[in-house]
Amino acid sequence: MPIATDPLSRIFFALADPTRRAMLGRLEAGSATVGELAEPFAISRPAVSQHLRVLDDAGLIERTRQGQWRSCALRPEGLDDAERWVAEHRAAWQQRFDRLDETLAALTARPGASDSAASDLAASDHDTSDTDASDTDASDTDSTGAPAGHDTEEHR
Repeated sequence: MPIATDPLSRIFFALADPTRRAMLGRLEAGSATVGELAEPFAISRPAVSQHLRVLDDAGLIERTRQGQWRSCALRPEGLDDAERWVAEHRAAWQQRFDRLDETLAALTARPGASDSAASDLAASDHDTSDTDASDTDASDTDSTGAPAGHDTEEHR
């Protein structure tokens, strides 16, 4: 898989892995050594180092070395770009849902609108090139609503 090059993609790539999210969760309590971060996981030290490198490259953690000890700390400002992106898109999605709510309310407020709205929605969901037994119109049904030519209990 190609490595993400833009900062936002690196953040989401880093957050996509449950092991890295667990490491970030551990760092919420404060700094930890690499050994402490690795402890709950049944993975090799090189794999832990790779996870930490991804988190560091995304700007989500800061790694320091004090003598022979390597420690990591959370960088909460590392989530700022992702938070901004989510907020912008949430606003756009909310506006779309609000417009949909308004449209549905207007459709259901008109007399007889619920039947025509349901028909319109059903019609938009069907591809007219595909025909099956459920795609019959009123002229193809008998007085009971059953498809014409099909046996019903009433006709037996």
